[in-house]
Amino acid sequence: MSRVVSDLAVSMDGYGSGIGQSFESPFGDFDQTLMLCWMFKEPYAAENRAEVATIVDAGAFIMGRNMFGPDRGDWDLDWTGWWGPEPPYRGPVFVLAHRERDDLVMEGGTTFHFVSDGIHAALDRARDAAGDRNVAISGGPSTVNQFLAEGLVDELRLHVMPMVAGRGERLFDGVPAQQWRQVSARATTLVTHLVYEPVR
Repeated sequence: MSRVVSDLAVSMDGYGSGIGQSFESPFGDFDQTLMLCWMFKEPYAAENRAEVATIVDAGAFIMGRNMFGPDRGDWDLDWTGWWGPEPPYRGPVFVLAHRERDDLVMEGGTTFHFVSDGIHAALDRARDAAGDRNVAISGGPSTVNQFLAEGLVDELRLHVMPMVAGRGERLFDGVPAQQWRQVSARATTLVTHLVYEPVR
């Protein structure tokens, strides 16, 4: 059976996104330069190339609606995600939502499927699609928290940035007490990569 993994970039105080998300600001009032610099801007991206590659190395992905887009009501059917015509996932992505929407096929092999019947249904569909490969819970924090609270995450990879956000959407909010084992830790110029597995 595939493993469930999750990657999330967070501030030192545990926030994975800010407030006031919009089409222009996918992370709200979070420092978007720092948020994206370690992944995409050289020379920092070269330092973190292995971790960035791991983020999209899965057979299927699950994300929350707010990670797909900023709209909160009815779907804006012209909106196809933050990533342009060719998202980096190159596989099936299951988007948690309260409203149904037809599948969205993108270039490069990514197809967004919109799941309106909860995290367990999304995970079942993602496992079926992933086969023996991992299922990745991509975010945002509230989505990861739902899977953490249910004990469904087999590996948690945190990418900690040297900033204190002070507010926003925080990892572990609403998650009961759990014990984790540190698997690895690696520091680069702009981020520290921490990998944990649950003690079960």
